[in-house]
Amino acid sequence: MPTLPREQPEPSAVESHEARRMAESFGVDAQRYDQARPDYPAALVTRIVADAPGPDVLDVGCGTGIAARQFQAAGCAVLGVEPDARMADLARSRGLRVEVATFEAWQAGDRRFDAVVAAQSWHWVDPLAGAAKAARVLRPGGRLAIFGHVYEPPSEVAEPFAAAYRRAVPASPLSGQPARRPLSLYQAGYAKLADKIRETGRFEDPEQWRFDWEQSYTRDQWLALLPTTGALTQLGPDQLAEVLDAVGGAIDSLGGLFTMQYTTLATTAVRTGSRPR
Repeated sequence: MPTLPREQPEPSAVESHEARRMAESFGVDAQRYDQARPDYPAALVTRIVADAPGPDVLDVGCGTGIAARQFQAAGCAVLGVEPDARMADLARSRGLRVEVATFEAWQAGDRRFDAVVAAQSWHWVDPLAGAAKAARVLRPGGRLAIFGHVYEPPSEVAEPFAAAYRRAVPASPLSGQPARRPLSLYQAGYAKLADKIRETGRFEDPEQWRFDWEQSYTRDQWLALLPTTGALTQLGPDQLAEVLDAVGGAIDSLGGLFTMQYTTLATTAVRTGSRPR
């Protein structure tokens, strides 16, 4: 379903880290984004924290701080780097330290971290330059963890969305995408990230992690989340209303509620070098 284009790494003719217009559209309604987007699996956060050599975490593309707050709650000292000042301001209002910059341009100075994480954001970073920079700012034994959600709604919701999107934005390249995309497409994207990490020569062999879970959505909850996704953040009011009306009607036909099957994928690797004793 073209609900979440470029929100997970995947093969594309256009590198998503170059698609700045879409990248900068998520802060249009930062409050809605923060309220509607789901958290990350607790098991993922626990695994990263337990294996890190210390508590210092750098969150690349932290957005409004959804993942960062989970790492804070797990006892970490988190610094966020976020290119959108609107998203950064909301994250700061929630008690996070955030510096406004793209990761490529961000200046670390002599600061070093025990984990570098990127939650639903690494596709806006040049994958090879980003991995090399992560290696530079990680302490030996520190972990780079790139992760994000894959969520394709059931066909009863996905098909009406795709049809309405094609009507509303017929010229968009996203209109040609299938209503639902296979998990293997996203897994291939995460495997490509692993290849870029290997190219740096600074990490142990990358691992692929997977976490399966589910969440139920009412009509209102799903219609609150949809406008925060890349396919819809740039639509005009009439276009957005057409898509939301179609999706809302589809959910109504299911009794006003549906269950989303989520998979959270991660590509992760440990920086080479001996950990301090």
